[in-house]
Amino acid sequence: MSEWLAAHPEVRSIRVAACDLNGQARGKRVPARFAGKAEEEGVRFPLSVLNLDIWGEDIDESPLVFETGDADGVLYPTGRGFVPMPWLDAPSALLPLWMYREDGRPFEGDPRHALARVLERYAAHGWHPQVATELEFYLIDDSKDTLAPPRSPRSGKRRAGAEILGLRTIDAFDAFFNDLYDACEAMDIPADALISEGGMGQFEINLCHTEAMKAADDTWLFKLLVKGMARQHGFAASFMAKPYPDHPGNGLHIHFSVLDGAGDNIFDDGGARGTPALHHAVAGCLKALPEMALILAPHANSYARLVPGAHAPTAISWAYENRTAAIRIPGGNPKARRIEQRTAGGDVNPYLTVAATLGAALEGIEAELTPPAPVTGNAYAQDLPQLPADWASAISAFEAGELVARIFPPGLVENLVRTKRQEMARLDTMTEAQQRALYLDTV
Repeated sequence: MSEWLAAHPEVRSIRVAACDLNGQARGKRVPARFAGKAEEEGVRFPLSVLNLDIWGEDIDESPLVFETGDADGVLYPTGRGFVPMPWLDAPSALLPLWMYREDGRPFEGDPRHALARVLERYAAHGWHPQVATELEFYLIDDSKDTLAPPRSPRSGKRRAGAEILGLRTIDAFDAFFNDLYDACEAMDIPADALISEGGMGQFEINLCHTEAMKAADDTWLFKLLVKGMARQHGFAASFMAKPYPDHPGNGLHIHFSVLDGAGDNIFDDGGARGTPALHHAVAGCLKALPEMALILAPHANSYARLVPGAHAPTAISWAYENRTAAIRIPGGNPKARRIEQRTAGGDVNPYLTVAATLGAALEGIEAELTPPAPVTGNAYAQDLPQLPADWASAISAFEAGELVARIFPPGLVENLVRTKRQEMARLDTMTEAQQRALYLDTV
């Protein structure tokens, strides 16, 4: 990693940072000449830093704060190495970290360790999950109290409606997207196709399939990049679940398959149906949906997206090639047979979401669960079991969840529940406009 800095003498400062439970980057700025110490010895933060609320404040009565003296953990590089930060004016780099306790044990409140714990269970079977993410986001002019699409740098006009797959909408922001893709190349983020989506100023970019941990890293870094690069171009980018009440929300769809030791896809039966392992995995994902709603919809604004007929699945269902279902089996080449989790919003923590999705699938495979029949037609119009309808219900379901307790460590569950209840109490006193202002940049 230090070779990278030696090859980039223009880098004047670095950021050392880890991902907290809300997906926020928490860390420090360090002069580049002191980067070697962070690499070799790690960096010390209070353990409680990874368990802050959405405002970045301590959780009341958290066992990580005064009860234990607000003890430090030690953060070490994740292995990703230094990543350039092209959205800053001065050449800078980010060193991603994850947290350990003083005695060397992984800190169970670190969401990246939660994913590593799930991946260890797959490795015990000799399996390696492959993951791709599809991220929807809005470009927004937030310079006034009322949010609006930014003006096209080419024409100076605002497009007041959606243009699904419209090339002129993409081309209107060509300079921004050119810089974004160049930055993805520099950061080793495998950004693939870009489309104009169903909301005004809404876009989607796919990140290519890769090893599960790298996919989560890529997704976290991509969200930081898009928001930072948009500000550099004079507008905002937001992954919040529902920026506009009358336009589609932002999703973060997760596609995954599982490779065995020979590199073969355990979901591929040579046809469109998929193997028994695929069906068991689907059953596990369905069983976990009520308990994991808090992971997939973690904020107050998340539940404005989860309404029938708004391109966000609300029913606990699965289907082949049907985007109204929560769990979709896409068509195409059987060798690439995979499962798509469509419930998650753009506002999620990627590490927790990938951990919840893969953990639920593995629970289904190990228990050989059988899913109900796949739905056909419009899932919104059918009498099907539903996701928790509100934030409070989702918090309670997560806290009591049987599969949650099998997939996530108890400390993480307790910390996340405390966090969300504290946020809920404060957000109850805020207007929708104040909530939108809070979530626009943070999530």
